[in-house]
Amino acid sequence: MSEREVIAATSGPATRSSLAADLRALGVTPGDVLVVHTSMSALGWVVGGAQAVLLALLDAIGPDGTLTMPSHSADRSEPSRWSNPPVPEAWWPVIRDEVPAFDPALTPMSSMGGVAEVLLHHPGTMRSAHPTVSHMALGPAAAHLVEPHPFDRGMGDESPLGRLYELDAKVLLLGVGHANNTSLHLAEHRAEWPSKHWIRQGSAVLLDGRRCWVEYDELDGDTDDFEPLGEAFAATGLEQVGPVGHAGGRARLMPMRALVDFATMWFPTHRA
Repeated sequence: MSEREVIAATSGPATRSSLAADLRALGVTPGDVLVVHTSMSALGWVVGGAQAVLLALLDAIGPDGTLTMPSHSADRSEPSRWSNPPVPEAWWPVIRDEVPAFDPALTPMSSMGGVAEVLLHHPGTMRSAHPTVSHMALGPAAAHLVEPHPFDRGMGDESPLGRLYELDAKVLLLGVGHANNTSLHLAEHRAEWPSKHWIRQGSAVLLDGRRCWVEYDELDGDTDDFEPLGEAFAATGLEQVGPVGHAGGRARLMPMRALVDFATMWFPTHRA
């Protein structure tokens, strides 16, 4: 949606203070560990844009809270698996040999949105070292959340997602649906279904100061059923829904543990 279309669809501008009030009314409280996924267009026109949204999130959780978001970089993966778009096979060895090693400070994210970009550039933000599915965090729990982040099974129990589950984090979908809900990948790692399988992934990383191409195991996950899964979870009454901004958008807030536990039981039945 263009900015002109956003303005036309908005009854009035949202602000840092109005968004923080919306978040508190939804159930975000000081001290929360919050996993956030956002869509700026769903919030309407915001005074200060993505920076104001980030500041509103920080206002809502306060100095004792920790704000986290995925900071994925899909273009640092095995090129033979690229599909959006694919590249010619003749390019694959060139990419493997020449793509820069993943660097938490320098490697850009892939389509994670404006608010995530602002968080990434906040001077206090820490980012994990996984080359494709890194996670970033700002707040007292940040260091504990982002490291270590093993390459194998990068969204499993030993990842930042696993530690977010342990810390009883909340998941906030700010104008987006469950298709964007990264926490469901943790449930995929825990669940079993007949077609579940692992693929061999590859990335350029720095090991002992040297650029190396490493291979590691990655779950061949699938987000196609995340939306119906989310609808089923909402029926439990554990998801809080409320207005966000001034564009008729909705925010969804839920306990990550309950969501992941529900999804871990849901996948075996619905992926059979």
